[in-house]
Formats: sequence, structure tokens, C-alpha cells
Amino acid sequence: MTQENPGAAEDLTALPFEKAMQELERIVGELEKGSVSLDDSVRLYARGKALQDRCEKLLAEAEARVEKITLGENGAPKGVAPLDVE
Repeated sequence: MTQENPGAAEDLTALPFEKAMQELERIVGELEKGSVSLDDSVRLYARGKALQDRCEKLLAEAEARVEKITLGENGAPKGVAPLDVE
């Protein structure tokens, strides 16, 4: 069975992407096994959803920071521009 994590909601804001993904994968594995009680399943699902939201937020922030190099007429890098998100 899983460990109880009383500060689960609060600690998400400091959780790095890699750790959040690891925990999310662990939760998915436990839920897929089907060997947890209904109450634990609900708790795990809620934690998993919070972790998914955290990962999506971190990915969106990372994407916003990604820049592409723009080239001048001579082919040399001249600066950066925001990533096209289309």
C-alpha cells in the first residue's frame, strides 16, 4: 500500500519535474494493479491529478523559455526569438 503524505498539496510547488513524473508513474502503476482500496484509489487519483497539473505547468514554463536562434542575411546567428507554439 502507499505511504500517506500529509503535506502532499503544499510540497507540489517545490517538486521538480523529474520527481513529479516519477511519483506520477508510481501512482499510475499502483492504480493499474488494482490492489488498493477504494479510499486509497481516490486519494491516489487526486494526488496523481495534482502531479499531472504540476508537470503540465512546468512544461509550459519551460516551453515559454525556449528560444530559437534567428539567422542574419549572411547565415550567422543574430539573436533569439520566442519559440513558435503552433
